[in-house]
Amino acid sequence: MTQFSFALHATDGRARTGEISTPRGEIRTPAFMPVGTAATVKAMMPESVRATGADILLGNTYHLMLRPTAERIDRLGGLHKFMNWDRPILTDSGGFQVMSLADLRKMTEKGVTFKSHIDGSKHELTPERSMEIQRLLGSDIVMCFDECPALPASKDRIAESMRLSMRWAQRSRDAFGDRPGHALFGIQQGGLEQDLREESAKALQDIGFDGYAIGGLAVGEGQEAMFSCLDYAPDMLPVDKPRYLMGVGKPDDIVGAVKRGIDMMDCVLPSRSGRTGQAWTRRGQVNIKNARHQDDPRPLDEQCTCPACSNYSRAYLHHVFRAQEMISGMLLTWHNLHYFQELMQGMRDAIAAGRFAEFEAEFHAQRAEGDIERL
Repeated sequence: MTQFSFALHATDGRARTGEISTPRGEIRTPAFMPVGTAATVKAMMPESVRATGADILLGNTYHLMLRPTAERIDRLGGLHKFMNWDRPILTDSGGFQVMSLADLRKMTEKGVTFKSHIDGSKHELTPERSMEIQRLLGSDIVMCFDECPALPASKDRIAESMRLSMRWAQRSRDAFGDRPGHALFGIQQGGLEQDLREESAKALQDIGFDGYAIGGLAVGEGQEAMFSCLDYAPDMLPVDKPRYLMGVGKPDDIVGAVKRGIDMMDCVLPSRSGRTGQAWTRRGQVNIKNARHQDDPRPLDEQCTCPACSNYSRAYLHHVFRAQEMISGMLLTWHNLHYFQELMQGMRDAIAAGRFAEFEAEFHAQRAEGDIERL
């Protein structure tokens, strides 16, 4: 059986391209992972997600433990079979959702008790329980259970939270045990404090993980602050293991993160934007709701080969969004995911060819042009 491994193929500056091998297939890096929160990438069929170029999806521990429950998914053959996706899946630990969604949560050294946002039922999530849920789901990459404080917060609060997360990381590692073919990733915390990030990275490496995530960013600190943290944080982590930036992001966030040494990212943005009439294109964002599109026979992006751009006009996309037709979210989500995956492929090719700086300059120049002239 293929074990979990990571091979670096080329670097260009701090940008890296390589491949993660898992028993369920290869993941080309840098990789963008579409988010399938409740065992579905909203408005997409799994084979359509694959057709956009995605090698791996993200599933959500918190949502799946509440509904339909990890135990039920396990009885039905595991998450891959349940959602008809036979390639790698990464599951997050549930820590972030407990912070952002749950009511009346109470945190102790042991873990978090909270009330479900669905029906108010009471649950406990600990490092051990998070590992058990992710084992029942059968995900290929498991995230250790952590706490992510909302920024801004005081340095003392961030330090206290990070050290708790490091103790939970050790407990996650112990509870994960020996699972050949499955990987466990540790999560670096420490807010925007360089010394705390350093302390966290050292603690994680002392425990030892198959990959390392940078957590606690993209939580409202702004792009400039995030990039200044990424100017040092990835370099604190092992060179020979994948580096995953959680919850990022917009196309320009992604390009800036890859430039700074990030290998994996995930975000709900392409699918959420698709359902609200926002399309991401090489020339920036297009709001299909705007009246300027109602008589426009041109595609969203004439260079794009996705079904929305190949087969439908801006006028049609505008109409179905206004009419609240289901196909609107389907077509725009497909387009957005296609664009994000095309962006990743462009960066992988550019890094391999040693021309990442030119790629980045072209990317920003095209976006600066803005959308095509209105008719």
